[in-house]
Parts: sequence; C-alpha cells; structure tokens
Amino acid sequence: MEKYSQFRDKGTAIAPFLPIPPPTISPLLAPVHLLLFTLRLFPVASISLVYFLLLELLPTPTIIKKCVLWLLLAVPGVWWVDLQVDGVKRGNLSSPQAKNALPKQGDIVASSFTSPLDPLYLAGIFCPVFVRSWPNERKVQVISLFSAIWLAFSQPEPGPPEGVKLVGLKELGERFPGSIICVFPESSTTNGRGILPLSPCLLTADAGTKIYPVNLRYTPGDVTTPIPGGVLNWVWKLLSKPTHQMRVRIARPVYNSASLDAPSRAEKASGMEANIWDSPQMRNGLHAGEQEVLSGDGQKVLDRVGEDLARLGRVKRVGLTVAQKVEFVKIYKSRRR
Repeated sequence: MEKYSQFRDKGTAIAPFLPIPPPTISPLLAPVHLLLFTLRLFPVASISLVYFLLLELLPTPTIIKKCVLWLLLAVPGVWWVDLQVDGVKRGNLSSPQAKNALPKQGDIVASSFTSPLDPLYLAGIFCPVFVRSWPNERKVQVISLFSAIWLAFSQPEPGPPEGVKLVGLKELGERFPGSIICVFPESSTTNGRGILPLSPCLLTADAGTKIYPVNLRYTPGDVTTPIPGGVLNWVWKLLSKPTHQMRVRIARPVYNSASLDAPSRAEKASGMEANIWDSPQMRNGLHAGEQEVLSGDGQKVLDRVGEDLARLGRVKRVGLTVAQKVEFVKIYKSRRR
C-alpha cells in the first residue's frame, strides 16, 4: 500500500502498523463460521464476566484463575501449539533445566505486544502484575488484566496522561516480591512484523533482576490489533474461525547491569537462537524519531532485549515510533472514512 509508504521503516521496508487482512472465506463455509460465532459468543461472554467482575476482584486462588483463563482461551479455539525456550531442547520442558530457564516470582517478562490475546495468555501462565509503559518515560503504571487487554484496542499515547501514578520497576519488584512483572516495552501494538524501539522503563529494574524477552505469534495473524478500536470486528474474527494457533518463544534472561549481562556476541548461536536479521544493515536506522538519548550501558540493555524479541519472532527491528503510529492512525482512519 504505497499511500502509507511514509510509515514503512526506511531500513527494512516493514510497515508494522498496517492491519493484517483475514484469510479469504469461501461463501460455502460462511454458515459454518456464523454457527461457530453464535455457539461461542455466550460462553465467552459468561466466562469473561465471571472472571473480571468476580474472580479478579476477590482473593481467588491462583490455580482457579489460571484454569478459568485457559478455559477462556480454549472456547474460541486458541491453542498453544508450540513453546520454545532458549537453551532447552524440544521435548525437555518438564526437566529441571527447563524450569530454571522460565520466569519465576521476582522476575520481569518483557513481551511483544500484538493482540489482546497476549496479556490473556501471559496471565494464564504467569499470573503477573501488568504494567503500562511509554516510549520516553522511565516509570510505569500498574494496570489490571482487563486494562492490559483493553490497551490493545486503545489509542497510542506518546506519553503518560497527567495525574497517572507512576512507579519504577525496582520499587514495584519490592512491592510485589512474590509476583512476576509483565511489561510491554514497545508501548503499543503492532501487526507482529517488526519490533518497535523499546521504552527505557526496563532500565529502572534492579541490576540483579532477570528480564525475560518473550515473543508471541499467531496463525492466522489477523487477530493482531495494530489499529485501535474495532472491538466487534476483532471478536468476530476470534470466535468465527475454527482455531487460532499460538507460538511462544522465551529467551535467556537479560540483566540491567553491564557486569551481570555480558554475553559473548562472538559466539553465534544456531537454530532457534540465531537471529537471521542480526546484521549491521538490518539494524540501520534503529531508535530514530523522538526516542530518549540513553547512556551506552542503558542502550545496550534495550538493544539486547530488542534483538532477542526480533530473533524469537523471526522479524526485524524497526525505527518507527509510537509518535509515528499516532500520525498513521489519524491518516488511516480518515482515509477509511
């Protein structure tokens, strides 16, 4: 779509804000999709109301919350088909080595953000404390699971609104020592085809806290929500298809410390751990726009997390910012009208 060429990354030609069109549906299968939507709508709505109006507000045991969330994912056919963890061989996820490679209480999950299903899945696995980040803001806002889901449909914001209570990740870790903290460092959703410059909020984490980059991908990809709004249309796409496949990738932890996080970049990984886009020409133009100028060590931490997110998702990092997404949304919606 050449009319949006100004919103393609100059170094990679990726347009991370364009919605992914749904697969073509045969007219003969239209009644099947309508039937699936009709059968699933009431159970999904009922489970959602029970969870968000009752279980989330009461001191409900974590295991019950997780079971209800997994049921909420299972009814529309969202299946977790593949999980890969850096340093763990396929089929060994139940081994002690795998358990040590997964996020635990006190750790931070830095997740890609493409769909309302992202926080729903992360809540079903880790039951974390969700926070909202902004591109040039070092502190974050604590939000609920429902707010994290709704954030995927919300207008992008380059900065926090006035009056919002902000907190650093180190202080938040001390406040919730028994929980995982989940951050979406891109600060807004994309279509999953690129990783935006990351928020400096990750640099407020304690030096000894593990930061796990996590990437989630979906097939078909039209359940991503790079454009705000469109809730009803998204619900139709979610409930009318037979299945949605989810692939999850978890990287080795990153530390907000040069002394702790000093991996040898000369040791090139292979297989899942090799970034096919990890080359100088693919990194040109990163952090363009109105990104905060960071110190050398701080920028290295963000680069490491960004590279891991791109490697896990088999995509590229782009230099387009949330401020440019705000401009894109205005133009896109005006032309649609």
